Amino acid sequence: MSKVIVIGGGPAGLMAAVAAASHGADVTLIDKGNKLGRKLAISGGGRCNVTNRMDERELIHYIPGNGKFMYSPFSVFNNEDIIAFFEGLGISLKEEDMGRMFPVNDKAATVVQTLLDQLRLKGVETITDQRVTDLAFDQERVTGVKLENNNVVPADQVIVATGGTSVPHTGSTGDAYPWAREVGHTVTELYPTEVPITSSDRFIGERTLQGLSLRDVEMTVWNKKKKAIVKHEGDMLFTHFGISGPIALRCSQYIVKERKKNDGQPVMLSIDLHPGINVGQLEQKLQQLKKTSGEKSCKNALPSLAPERFLLLLLEQANIEASAALKDVQPERLQALAKEMKSCSFSSDGTLSLKKAFITGGGVSVKEIEPKTMQSKIKQGLYFCGEVLDIHAYTGGFNITCAFSTGYAAGKNAAQA
Repeated sequence: MSKVIVIGGGPAGLMAAVAAASHGADVTLIDKGNKLGRKLAISGGGRCNVTNRMDERELIHYIPGNGKFMYSPFSVFNNEDIIAFFEGLGISLKEEDMGRMFPVNDKAATVVQTLLDQLRLKGVETITDQRVTDLAFDQERVTGVKLENNNVVPADQVIVATGGTSVPHTGSTGDAYPWAREVGHTVTELYPTEVPITSSDRFIGERTLQGLSLRDVEMTVWNKKKKAIVKHEGDMLFTHFGISGPIALRCSQYIVKERKKNDGQPVMLSIDLHPGINVGQLEQKLQQLKKTSGEKSCKNALPSLAPERFLLLLLEQANIEASAALKDVQPERLQALAKEMKSCSFSSDGTLSLKKAFITGGGVSVKEIEPKTMQSKIKQGLYFCGEVLDIHAYTGGFNITCAFSTGYAAGKNAAQA
């Protein structure tokens, strides 16, 4: 029987331990915290978005950080396998918008407890409140782990599932990166992804839009040559420091990368309030409103096309007096307003820190990992899974799918090795 140690009690670590035990290994799970599954318990706003039910090709599209690597782990354990796994353990799941899969009872605690029950039923030894300080290894292979009490726990296989450095209060503090480097692995540069965006533009500093939500809009990130880098459609929120919400989070990593390319220069963003129609169609709507509501002031005649506070900003940028009667606005000004509604531009000077991010970009290089087994190409008996790897995906069930998939693949193959 293979002796397997799993380091880390997050989504990837818990799945790795269950998979290894299910395939006949003697498993010990070690976590430095006093409670397993802390990050899983707060995922999906406490509801635990366990996976996303998109087809595989589309799923890969939502994994911008080395997504193609995931084809191999998915061949072992994919999103449909994740659904079957949890439903097989008695957790009823429901599908929501964009393929997101949640427990019917909307409780992440149910998912955590079910995994903990599986650890107990399969005889996994769990050690909490004990920090791993290093890996034990010789020239060829990993031989165990070193604990902070100076004990060395021997193992045939070691699975590292310690996470990245985002959401550090859950225990993700980057512990494994030095261990990986010590055995010869490359750790690519770490950066925040799925993180709120900051801006120093006047309307942000004056907080005129703070707390305002925009729904079903499109955000575009532009490079310095004024070419679109990425576009995302959905909801967003103005804050006291910049913007947040689903599409802002998804755009954030591209801002980080573009600023790095250009010596930290601000990055331009734009918001399209009406992604379903073009400028000409929007201008026609404005002309129609001019005919039917022309006696009203601009700020009172156009609430169907923009929320009031955002409308005031758009009118200002189009050089239209908010109190002016709509019928008195010249056609070229209405055309300018239509363009602002389709592409309201502002600049970003960065994002919040990595500690404030939901997900860590960068990590242990996937070039040095066997993709189907998650085993190190550098040290025998060493496996990596989850966010410690240089793999990152969007929120919405995509990142946790990577964690469960790589965790299961690592656990299964460590047991069978």
